[in-house]
Amino acid sequence: MRLSQYFLPTLKENPVDATVVSHQLMVRAGMIRQTTSGIYTWLPLGLRVLRKVEQIIREEMDKTGALEVLMPTIQPAELWQESGRYDAYGKEMLRFKDRHDRDMLYGPTHEEVITDIFRKNTNSYKDLPKNLYQIHWKFRDEIRPRFGLMRGREFLMKDAYSFDIDEVSAKKTYDLMYETYFKIFRRMGLKPMAVRADTGAIGGDLSHEFHVLADTGESAIYYDKKFDEPNLSLAEAKNLYAMADEMHVAEKCPIPADQVTTRRGIEVGHIFNSGLKYTKAMETTVMGPAGEKIYPNCGCYGIGASRVVAAAIEASHDANGIIWPKELAPFQYALINVRPGDELCDKVCEEIYATLPEVLYDDTKASLGQKFSIADLIGIPTQIIVGPKSAAEGKVEIKDRKTGEKKEVSIKDLAGIF
Repeated sequence: MRLSQYFLPTLKENPVDATVVSHQLMVRAGMIRQTTSGIYTWLPLGLRVLRKVEQIIREEMDKTGALEVLMPTIQPAELWQESGRYDAYGKEMLRFKDRHDRDMLYGPTHEEVITDIFRKNTNSYKDLPKNLYQIHWKFRDEIRPRFGLMRGREFLMKDAYSFDIDEVSAKKTYDLMYETYFKIFRRMGLKPMAVRADTGAIGGDLSHEFHVLADTGESAIYYDKKFDEPNLSLAEAKNLYAMADEMHVAEKCPIPADQVTTRRGIEVGHIFNSGLKYTKAMETTVMGPAGEKIYPNCGCYGIGASRVVAAAIEASHDANGIIWPKELAPFQYALINVRPGDELCDKVCEEIYATLPEVLYDDTKASLGQKFSIADLIGIPTQIIVGPKSAAEGKVEIKDRKTGEKKEVSIKDLAGIF
């Protein structure tokens, strides 16, 4: 993509209403713009990142045998009345009436809808287990939307819903999702921590939150300091004990006192074993092996896809801007033409642009300082700098956005390096 043809409205200063780093940088980097309180438009750069988050989630969920569906955002109130959650959910649910005076709502979650789909289309225990997921928009009418995407009203979520014949099978599905969440977040270049959690409004008796550690996190997390070791393996990480502050009791903590440490965390995912909460409330049964009626055991598994984008920024940035993990970066390479109009610089840049994938080519007439500032601000992992002197020597300069390290490499070897 040529920057001269792109839509990238960057800002030099932090917006006055942005108090956390992710909100500040997402606005300054031209990733999002606020439409109204707690509701944002995703601009091209931000949408590229969001789509990468979606794709990683989709690929890992599909590997487990989960099947993607797409449910409506607008739901009839009668399903929630049937489950008993319509009045209990609170004012975060946006309620309204359609032209026929029927009570409707904008879905904050989809347990009722998926249970209704399941009960109308599944009859036998032979059809189990099933795990259905979607990546779709949700709306929760926060009383005080704040922190940009961290606490907005409209957000993109991956929500999955499993149906199993009994508790033993449901626990296997839960464990599979637990493992899969680690794989998802690690593929995103993040370091997830599984935190024992309250089941809240979803229900059930088994629950874990997945957090990314960051100073601006809303929750204090107590965890085993082994988690902070570099190159911690997945096998170790998924077995380390962690608990949110509201559930942590020092005298009952299984971590040795000298091993306990605490930092703040941003919740990016939550998994629940919701048991029979929805299938019983909504009279959802399948026929068992002996012809008996069985209530399937359910699980719910959410990832805040849009929140992941903000969390990744909170976890990885510096004074100059965002530092994307390669897996989430909107582009892999920022190609900077030091002197547009110079015949050799233009020629070398065009050759590189045609050779490498995922390149944002700064072909604008902006000052060199502006070019470098924008490249640092938007956080593309590798900067390729083409100037007349180095180009005449058959070389370009490479800068690593994360470390700041620079080196010269031969143009003819460039494709092989990457």
